[in-house]
Amino acid sequence: MKKTIVITGASDGIGAQAARQLKAKGHQVVLVGRSKAKTESLAKELDSPFHLADYTDLSDVRRLADELMAYDRIDVLANNAGGIMGDRVVTKDGFEKTFQVNHLAPFLLTHALLDKLIDSSAVVIQTSSIAANIFGLGFDVADLNNERQYQSQKAYGHGKLANILFTRELDRRFRDQGIKAVAFHPGVVRSSFASDTNHFLHYAYHTPLKYLVTISPAQSARRLVALVDGEPGKDWILGEVYDKSMPMKVKFKDDGSVARALWEQSEKMVSGSQVQ
Repeated sequence: MKKTIVITGASDGIGAQAARQLKAKGHQVVLVGRSKAKTESLAKELDSPFHLADYTDLSDVRRLADELMAYDRIDVLANNAGGIMGDRVVTKDGFEKTFQVNHLAPFLLTHALLDKLIDSSAVVIQTSSIAANIFGLGFDVADLNNERQYQSQKAYGHGKLANILFTRELDRRFRDQGIKAVAFHPGVVRSSFASDTNHFLHYAYHTPLKYLVTISPAQSARRLVALVDGEPGKDWILGEVYDKSMPMKVKFKDDGSVARALWEQSEKMVSGSQVQ
């Protein structure tokens, strides 16, 4: 069955490769990217519609949501945009950039599209990372803006853990209304990831290292495509995070209260006066 699939972060890397693979399967792929040149070029290649959005500006995300609501249905929303930053920067909306780009912006987009996603019985996929286990253990809902002892890798790990907690809470709140939520670790991908920082992860992703096994964006994209192709509840567990074809053990322990608190705090943030 032909699906309408929205992919954010689609101008390069995993998103672009997933778009190519899904288009080849006959689906309608809707591209969302930050770079006009890259996104428009891929849109022409695939003969697909595209939209532009800068996740450091939440008003841009609201505009994007308005544009996407015009589609008859959205069968899959792949929240793939994200990245690791350098020094601590606060956006015009008043939030730490890593947190906003990796969690708050996709939270806002998903939240704004909920009616459409429910009507479409949509699958919502989050591109998370094993960085949630490596750097995310100190996650604290009281410090979402990463004000205490900021480190770029810690902020990134917290953002990727937030993706997992968001997936769990989205599943808890909206499974009965037809939404199927899942997250995945894309692997260590040879792409433009971390290109905006001199953090050691930039060199890990761009320099061949004997101890680090990297995969191509096309290989990583197949993990996303497998979730799109799979049958929710049969081929993958709703509300789970996957590494390849297996659920990934999440080291951060949560009985559900942290995921609920993150959701509630995120709702307050995106509805606050700063982002109207």
